Amino acid sequence: MTDQNRSRRLTTASGKPYVENENSKSVGARGPLLLEDFILHEKLAHFNRERIPERVVHAKGTGAFGTFTVTHDITRYTKAKLFSEIGKQTKLFLRFSTVGGEKGSADTERDPRGFAIKFYTEDGNWDLVGNNTPVFFIKDPKKFPDFIHTQKRDPRTNCKSATMMWDFWSLNPESLHQVMILMSDRGTPYSYRHLDGFGSHTFSLINANNERVWVKFHFKTLQGIKNFTAEEAVEMKGKDPDFAQRDLVEAIDKKDFPKWAMKIQVMTDEEAQAFPWNPFDLTKVWPHGDFPLHDVGILELNQVPRNYFAEVEQSAFAPAHVIDGISYSPDKMLQGRILSYTDAQRYRLGGNYEQIPVNRCPFMVANHQRDGLMAVNGNGEDTPNYFPNSFDDIYVDESYTEPAVELDSAVAGWFDRNGANDNDHYSQPAALYNKVMNDYERHNLVANIVDAMSGISGEKKDIIINRQLCHWFRVDMSLGMAIAKGFGIDINAVMQHAPKQQAELV
Repeated sequence: MTDQNRSRRLTTASGKPYVENENSKSVGARGPLLLEDFILHEKLAHFNRERIPERVVHAKGTGAFGTFTVTHDITRYTKAKLFSEIGKQTKLFLRFSTVGGEKGSADTERDPRGFAIKFYTEDGNWDLVGNNTPVFFIKDPKKFPDFIHTQKRDPRTNCKSATMMWDFWSLNPESLHQVMILMSDRGTPYSYRHLDGFGSHTFSLINANNERVWVKFHFKTLQGIKNFTAEEAVEMKGKDPDFAQRDLVEAIDKKDFPKWAMKIQVMTDEEAQAFPWNPFDLTKVWPHGDFPLHDVGILELNQVPRNYFAEVEQSAFAPAHVIDGISYSPDKMLQGRILSYTDAQRYRLGGNYEQIPVNRCPFMVANHQRDGLMAVNGNGEDTPNYFPNSFDDIYVDESYTEPAVELDSAVAGWFDRNGANDNDHYSQPAALYNKVMNDYERHNLVANIVDAMSGISGEKKDIIINRQLCHWFRVDMSLGMAIAKGFGIDINAVMQHAPKQQAELV
């Protein structure tokens, strides 16, 4: 293939050239996404169908049933029935997972950990689908398939590629915050019991007066944070690649039930409007000093599934599944996941995946959906399959109407996800490095980064390494110097790839 043949215009699968491959079409720079952006839908829908039958991401995991018990009153914020009174218990199912590996990969791989909860409430199932980190690598869903491709296997070698990973990260500084967490010891948790969980996205809570606030959900492990070092993780990978799975099952069997404290951060709409950056940006956190954690309740896991395939492998989660009193936000990644997760589950398990026992709402379900593969709930029997009709008693309960959301713009277009006030990718990683990590954690972070980046190879190796080094220098001068020293790199060579002001700083 000649160089001329390598140069090809970007098109859709049907051959239509298009321009916006990174920014989704939205109502204003911070508004919700538009259904008409079919490029977003095409990318996500095709991405969901790239693997069968295992999950495209989060393929390796484990799960358990448990309960959530309310300990503090938050009814001033939400009318959701599971929070209606102190002491109220709700059954749940929680699935942990690694993100990038296949179903047979090791539990101790350096990777984020999925933290997905299905609450079985009387107003339907609420799926809170997050990770063990409060942030993520990207802030626009159109970039998700590209990002995950870099975490999978090289098309030519069929091996994991450090070059692909760091090439993408170095070209997307918005990923820096999450990359720092991943490269710390929190990237190799000791077990699923010893990590925190996060809803990660911004959601909204609606109270009985139809007043809305923005919210972030946190789950603090009561077992304490415990991590493997890089060396310990590699050693356990050889000893027992299913260590986290075994650890969870054995703990519950011994009645050493794992527990997490649910807490929330709350932000009013007025505070969101005045916030110095986009509060719906998934690559950033809300400072706890400004938005403190409020206690809500205790989550406990106390029942191992009787059959792994039936209840863990077939469990299906989707951020689209919210309940009365809990709703969405303009978080662009959340908006994309509302579409893609339900699409992925229909592809993986079929259009009737919510009839599978682990996914089925244990309370009333009434609609006019019929037929399709594996319709196992009686398929509506002889009742009508259309609405409205004169024969059944299914009605619309107007009391569940959500209040309207006031948008900040009437202009629809493709807005730069890193536009004004949204392009600071370094302040929060700097705070993580200088204010949260101790000397031991900083030492391990540098060692893990040097080890991970040492896998970069090929003719673009020096360019990718130097480009990423410039990001580390922007986070903190001592961090950049320590990583460069680990590589034995000439700082003058690095500065050739840095903006002028950064070169002068060094």
